[in-house]
Order: sequence, then C-alpha cells, then structure tokens
Amino acid sequence: MPLTTDGPPLTACPWWRGAVLYQVYLRSFADGDGDGLGDLRGLIGRLDHIAGLGVDGLWLGPFYPTPDRDFGYDVSDHCAVDPRFGTLDDFDHLLREAHARGLKVIIDQVWSHTAAEHPWFTDSRASRDNPKADWYVWADPRPDGSPPNNWQSWMGGSAWRWEPRRGQYHLHNFLPTMPDLNLHHPPVQEALLAIADFWLARGVDGFRLDTANLYFHDRQLRDNPALPPERRGRSPVLMQEHRYNADQPETLPFLEALRRRLDAHGARMAVGEIGGANWDARMAEYTEGTGRLHTAYSFAFLGARPGPAEIAARLDAWSNRSGWPSWAFSNHDVPRVATRWSGPGAAAFDFGGGGGADTARGAVPPETWMALLLALRGTIFIYQGEELGLEEAQVPPERMRDPFGLAHWPLLRGRDGCRTPMPWQADAAHAGFSAVEPWLPVADGHRARAVDRQAADPHSMLSTTRRLLHLRRAHEALRHGELALAAADDGLLHLVRRGGASVVQAAFNLGTTARRIAIAAAGRRTLWSGGALPASTHLDLPPGAAWYGLGEP
Repeated sequence: MPLTTDGPPLTACPWWRGAVLYQVYLRSFADGDGDGLGDLRGLIGRLDHIAGLGVDGLWLGPFYPTPDRDFGYDVSDHCAVDPRFGTLDDFDHLLREAHARGLKVIIDQVWSHTAAEHPWFTDSRASRDNPKADWYVWADPRPDGSPPNNWQSWMGGSAWRWEPRRGQYHLHNFLPTMPDLNLHHPPVQEALLAIADFWLARGVDGFRLDTANLYFHDRQLRDNPALPPERRGRSPVLMQEHRYNADQPETLPFLEALRRRLDAHGARMAVGEIGGANWDARMAEYTEGTGRLHTAYSFAFLGARPGPAEIAARLDAWSNRSGWPSWAFSNHDVPRVATRWSGPGAAAFDFGGGGGADTARGAVPPETWMALLLALRGTIFIYQGEELGLEEAQVPPERMRDPFGLAHWPLLRGRDGCRTPMPWQADAAHAGFSAVEPWLPVADGHRARAVDRQAADPHSMLSTTRRLLHLRRAHEALRHGELALAAADDGLLHLVRRGGASVVQAAFNLGTTARRIAIAAAGRRTLWSGGALPASTHLDLPPGAAWYGLGEP
C-alpha cells in the first residue's frame, strides 16, 4: 500500500529534499590548535572525510561565544565565533572549503534562550524600565513568594529563577543561567531575524533551529496539567504535559517571517528541532505548505528500538502531508544507535525521546540500521561516528561534563557518552583527535573502529556507509521517490521506493528468526546485500540481514 505519494516532480526537487546531512559536534570532531577541544580548523582539515562519504552537506553545531555551561547551547553573542573554536575568518574559510567540495553547510541557531552573560540579559535584568526590560520572560512571584506557576526545567527543578534586581522571576526551560527570550516582544523577533540575515549573507545554506517549539510561552502563564500516572517519566519535567510552555500558536507567524528571509537569499533551508510529546503533530504543522519550515527534525527514532510495524506506522504518519520530514537514528543528545538498538547496557536517557537499549529483540548490526535510515523518504541526518558504527562510550563519573547527566546521576548517565572524541587513528595518542588530553576521554573501544582502520577495509562499517550513500545518490527512487510498504510484521520490514524510471526495494529482518520473501529474479536484482541470500525466485533474510534490490517485488 502506498505510504507517501505527494511531492513535487522529481526534477524540480530542491537540494535539501532527500539530502543526507552529516552532523558535526564540533568540540569532539577534530582539534586543530592543540588545546584538546575540537574547532573550525580541525573540521576544515577533515572535510575530505565528510565529502568522501557521499553526503550532501553538514550540520554544524554551535560555535558562538559561550560560558559553556551547556556546551555551546548557552550563547552570549550570536554573530561571532568563540575564540576557542576559531575566528569569523576561519568560519568563512570553512564555508569556502566545504562549498568547493560540493558540501552544503547549515548551522545551529539557538533562539529560545541565551546565556545569562548575553548583553541583552545584562540590560534586561537591571531594571523593569530599561529599553530591553521586556526582552526576556519576567513574572511577579505569587503572594507567598513562590514562582508564578508550576513549569519545570529540563535540567531539573523549577523553570523560574529569582532576580533581586527586578524583584521578579525569569523563565528558563533549561539551566537557570539560560534565560528564555520573550518572542512575544516584536523587537526580539526582529533581532533574531537580523541574526539570520547576518549568517545568510555570509553564505550559509541554512539553519537547524534548536528547540523551535519552545520559542513562545503562554502569556497567561497558566499551570501545566499533570500527566496521568502511566505516562509520567522519572523526573519532574516528565510528570507534566507541556501545554503552556511549548507549542504555542504564535510560533507559526514567526516561522513564516523567517521563511521569507530565507527565500530572499535563494536556495536556503531551515530544519526545526521539535521535541516533546506532540512532536509528530508539530512537525506536520510547522512544515505545512511552502511558507513555514522546509523540514522538521523527527524524534521518532531517537528513543527505544521500534519494531517493523511501529516503523511503518511512523512513516505512514507522513502520508498525504504537504510537509517534509527529516529522520535521524543518533545525535548529540541520545545514546548512540549502535548501543541503543543493537547492544545491551545503554543507560536510558529521556530528554524528549531518549531511551535505552532494547534487549528483548534480536541483535541487529549497525550496517542494517544504516541501510534502513538511508532507505527512508525524507531528509536524512547522520551523526558523526555513526558511519564507523561507534557504540556509546562509558564515561567515568569523575570525567562527566554534561549538566543534565550531573544533575540526574546516577539514575541517568546524560549525554557525555555520545559526545566523546572522534577516533581518526587507532594507534595515535588520543586516537588522532588531539595531541593533548581532550575535553572528554577517547573511548578505548572506539580505537578499533578508527577511520584509518576502516578506510581500506571493503567490508567495514565505513565502507558500507559509503556504498549505501552512493546508492542513495545514484537512484532517484531512494533520494526523492515515493515510499510504499510491501510487508511489516513483528520481524520483517519490506519497503519499496519508486521514482523516475527506477524502483528500489529495501528489506530488513529485524527479528530473531530467518525469513523468506518471494521476489522474482532476486539474484539478478541485488544492489547491496548485508547478510541476505538472494536466489532466483526468493530472498532469504537471516536475523539482522538487510538487502537493496532493483525492480518491482
């Protein structure tokens, strides 16, 4: 049955539609100046690795000046580069070098909040009557002195912090030192759009919008309702429905204003990060038509391992929608997919859709998950190290840096395990990431999967990723085509992509027993096999196997 059939003619598709983007977590990618922290020069020196994968571009995380309490997501200047990461000249050099290799560059924009050190907040907190008094979310205390409502912070505790200078509380959905901007105030919106103009004029190809559904808050500051017991999480922020501090209707006009700025600069794009319990509905709403976001970043596959029927249902949710999804299996906020879905022992991490390893199903190798990700209809994001099959690192408590992990230890391990340095050379000091001790330790188990060990091995995870990316670029059906479901049950997922003059099948055995599917002349149609056994009239799939084939089922 067809799952998705809408969309523009294949020849008219913009660059981002169906593209694959490589997520760079800058401080852990490559150290170019020898201080133990990844930086722009280090990234420039490793662009050939990214281009050699066959991706269309990269998503670069925050590199702005920051006090670093949340590792770049607390910004103190949106139009500059933190000296630890380089200079604006280095950034311009990165753009030139990436574009010379045919790589697009999209950058993080963190607009729901700033660092407390931002000059805007310095002014806003000083008094109730200064020119920036209304640039942040301020509220009077209740008569008993308590915060104005029950909203909870994702980093633990109340989402309100007392400011004695004003005799008011300010809102912080994350750390207390990350105050929320008041986007209801028109000058704030104009300031943010000016930031967009600054980077677009420098030549960036688009933005990833951090926490895009937290831009606006309920003006009445109403209490969030409690979740029913069966839906509550293990921390206070997961015990309430975020009805009033997220997903507000005023978000749409602002996104439309941003889209107009993007369109004025030509072929640019914006992808919104949309978390929370209603992420699927918000994704559809925020990407509807051609006047809002180009695409939205899905949390559908960033939690516990789904079964084939659940995967099919999540893809089916995009049937007959005018918007466009983006899919990822890993990022800088959740345990790596190689552990979360394939191996035992991943510590659960629930930050808007985290989750731990699922040991109830059979083992599935990373190659199969990569093949599945690259078979999906949408824009695809691959997280650095995913092409190597890296597993979640176990960072010892004394080396933990993540404020979320430190706040919830030992119940949750936080995000350090997916943020450890990229292993480039197996036998080099610090795996070739840096000449000195890095900000997080290199995982010992990552050395064996270093880039130099895998690059020359035709059967390695790195070589497999390159092959699969080549197939996605080479076949219009995989990049832009329609998606249909041939089969989905407890173990088998069989997808069909149709586009242009080609049809590509993708079959996956995610269960614990061998499966056989009937495919005419399967042996002559194979594009790629990951443990599958094609024969003349059928395809045998051992547990964990995957297969790409050319032609109708």
